[in-house]
Amino acid sequence: MAKSKKIGLLFRLTTVFVAFTIFVLIVSGLATYFSQMNIYKKQCERDIRSIGEYLESMLVSDGEAFKFYQEYYMAHFEEVDIPYEFDEYETARAEFVRMFSEKYPGKELGKDIRLRDMDEEMQKAFFIYYHEYWLLTFEQARESFDIPYTYYIVMKEEEYHVVYMIDGERTKKETENGVFLYLGDEYYNDPEVYKIEWDTWFTKEKQAGYQEWNNAWGHTYSYYTPLKVDGETLGLIGTEIAVARVNKEILTNTLIQLAVIASVIVVSMVLLLISINRLYIRKLERLESGVRMYSETKESGIAEIIAREIAGGDEISSLARQFASMITEMENYIRSLIRTTQELKSSQQKAADLNELANKDALTGIRNKTAYDSVIEGINKEIGEGLTRFGIGMVDLNYLKRINDTYGHDRGNFAIKCLCRLVCTVFAHSPVFRIGGDEFVIILRNGDYDNCDELVTSFNLRLEEIKRDATLEEWERISAAIGVAKYDPKHDTGVDSVFKRADVAMYERKQEMKNA
Repeated sequence: MAKSKKIGLLFRLTTVFVAFTIFVLIVSGLATYFSQMNIYKKQCERDIRSIGEYLESMLVSDGEAFKFYQEYYMAHFEEVDIPYEFDEYETARAEFVRMFSEKYPGKELGKDIRLRDMDEEMQKAFFIYYHEYWLLTFEQARESFDIPYTYYIVMKEEEYHVVYMIDGERTKKETENGVFLYLGDEYYNDPEVYKIEWDTWFTKEKQAGYQEWNNAWGHTYSYYTPLKVDGETLGLIGTEIAVARVNKEILTNTLIQLAVIASVIVVSMVLLLISINRLYIRKLERLESGVRMYSETKESGIAEIIAREIAGGDEISSLARQFASMITEMENYIRSLIRTTQELKSSQQKAADLNELANKDALTGIRNKTAYDSVIEGINKEIGEGLTRFGIGMVDLNYLKRINDTYGHDRGNFAIKCLCRLVCTVFAHSPVFRIGGDEFVIILRNGDYDNCDELVTSFNLRLEEIKRDATLEEWERISAAIGVAKYDPKHDTGVDSVFKRADVAMYERKQEMKNA
């Protein structure tokens, strides 16, 4: 009879522990998986948005050249053969420069000769070099940011067709003359199926949602960034991230954490059951035997034995020790959960760091257009609460395109960074943002607001000093125009109107500099 009670108690305890383990593992696993999945997915979505905005800023900086390139592509892509295998564009660019020098000696592209004024042979040479440059740029962006696909598409809205103009996944065509890039890849995209894509095009605005693709190239999320040049929307920049990438890492981490937790709980359970059996159940049997003997014999000596066992090491004390053991094991489990929570917080911190990175300009290290939009949203709210003391400064680098065309984009980037350092040095107490290829915005507050005129004068004097410094290369002797405007509650409705006045002032200054 005593033995059957022992087996029954062990069985019930084992059942309780197994059920508890399964429940904890399920709850912990689900909580960990969905929490990390939500964090990681949002971060991945922010990443592909940032990549699209990065490519957009590069394309916009080329302005009229890119518009010509797109027009030529759509009109002549069937007539041009570009080698399929190439990993640099400098050769094609050098060939174009050589041909231009021979045909237009002493002339400067963009100043003396426009792209559209060149003959057909020169336009074709320019197109080949320019297409190689942008295709490599999109491919390098894909590799650098570890995403499966980047591309630029031109929309034919009357037919709901899209043309993959810059395709980060090369397609080849084989002819008797060799293997070349396949250009003009065109598809019909049903607007009911590809709603996000067409909504982005028709509204000319970025959408909150993502286009999901599930085809021969994989299962991905796509985000589209409209490319606007001089107010005209030319096409869409597409960036994609693999759904499997979003799920795989989170699932792997969750399974590893569950395996660790399960191992700790199972080992603890086995050890605990062995301890209970040896230290509790057996003593309980002896106590039960003594109580039964006392009930049958009523001998007082048995009562003393029971009292002595209670005082020294009886079943109640043993049970208390087992509770302490259980509490210790539970403490170990709680610590494991705390470690898991800390890991989750670490993941959240990493996500916050990546978000900060998404608000930072990759070239200069200062805050970018995304950060600027967030700041002016806050200032507009402050205006509603009575803020009146702030101003906007607009700074624009002169001759960037000439530097890029003459000395290369590396020199152009160097000039942008030089201007950025100067702006941040002069306006040391104001936040500075890079909102375009060669455009910077300063938000004037406090001391910089009060000393605005002196700071502008200092800025222009520094530029003059740089201009007169004969030891500097041409791309180092940067030139820039600045315009400022202060908020006027009688005329301004918000930051945007102040920005526009500063922009007008900047362009007036730029015109003065050109006239001079």
